[in-house]
Amino acid sequence: MHRRTLLSAVGLAIPMQLLIKLDDALAVLPAASSPPDLSRVTARLAQARDRYDMGDLTRLIADLPDLLGAAHEAADYHARPDAYALAASCYDLATVALNKIGSHQASRITADRATMLARLSGSPVSEAASARCLGIVLRHEGRATVADQVVLRAIALLESTGLARPSEAATYTQMLCAGAYNAARLGDRDRALAMSKEAREAAARLPTLPGQRVAISSAHVTGYEVSVHWRLGDAGAALDAGRSLHPSQLPTPERRGRLHTDLARAWWQWGKPEQTALALLAACRESVPEVRDRPAIRSMAVQLIERHSKASGVRELATAIGYRRASPI
Repeated sequence: MHRRTLLSAVGLAIPMQLLIKLDDALAVLPAASSPPDLSRVTARLAQARDRYDMGDLTRLIADLPDLLGAAHEAADYHARPDAYALAASCYDLATVALNKIGSHQASRITADRATMLARLSGSPVSEAASARCLGIVLRHEGRATVADQVVLRAIALLESTGLARPSEAATYTQMLCAGAYNAARLGDRDRALAMSKEAREAAARLPTLPGQRVAISSAHVTGYEVSVHWRLGDAGAALDAGRSLHPSQLPTPERRGRLHTDLARAWWQWGKPEQTALALLAACRESVPEVRDRPAIRSMAVQLIERHSKASGVRELATAIGYRRASPI
C-alpha cells in the first residue's frame, strides 16, 4: 500500500498502474516482445524520444518496460559496444522521464544501469551522456557536489578525445551546460558564468548536419543560461537571456515548455505573479506535462493559484493543470 501511495503521489497525471508496472520491470525485466534486433530497438528508442519531446509522458512510461527489456536483451545477445551504447541510451531516456515526474528512486536505478552499460560500450560520448543523467538524479537527491564531480569527470573524458567527431563536440557542449548549472546550484557564480560562456563558444563551432537530430545548439545554450541565472538568484539576468531567444528556435515542445517554465521561475523569484502565470500558460500551450507533471513546477503553479487567485491568467492556469482546491477536513 505504501508503494502504491508513493507512486501515485509522484506520478501526478501518470496512471498509477503504469508506474507500478515500470517499478516491477526494474526489478524483473520482462521478456522482450520481439527478437533482439538492434535496428528495431533503435527505431523504438527514436519513437520514445519523440514522445518525450512532445510531452507524451504517459505513453512513454507505458512503453518503457518493453523497451528496456528489448534493449537489455539485445545488449546481452550481441555483447558489442554499439549494443551496450544503445541500451545505455534507452536507460538515459528512462532516467530523464522518471526524474521529470518526480519518480526519483526509479530514476536512480535507471541512471546506475545506464552508467554501467555506457562503460561497457567504451564510448566517451555514451559515458558522458549517462553521467549527465546521473548528475540530474544526484542533484534531486540533494547531492549537488557529487553531481558536479560526475559531470566534471565526464567533461575531462570528452576533452581527452580531442573532440574531433561531431558527436563528441556536441556532447561536450551539453556537458558544459550541465556543469554551469551544477556550479550555479553550488553558488559558484564565477564558474557558472565561465562555463556558460565556454558552452556558447563551443555551440558556435558545432557543424550543422542536414537531417540530423539536433541535441544541442546556440539556442539550447541560451535556454540553459536562463536556468543558470535564476538558479544564481539573478532573475533580471535570466529574463534578459530569455528575451534574446525566440521559442521557435527550440525544436521540440518539451524544450520550449522548459524555457517558459524557467522564465516563470525567474518571474516568481522576482515577485511578479501575473507574469509568472502568463509564462506558465505559455508552457502549457507547448506541453501541459511540463507544468502539470513536474513536481517543482506544479508546486509553484499551485502556490500561485492559491496566493494570487485574482491575478491575470491564474484562473486559466488552474484549468489547464486540472487544479482542484482541497476540501477542508
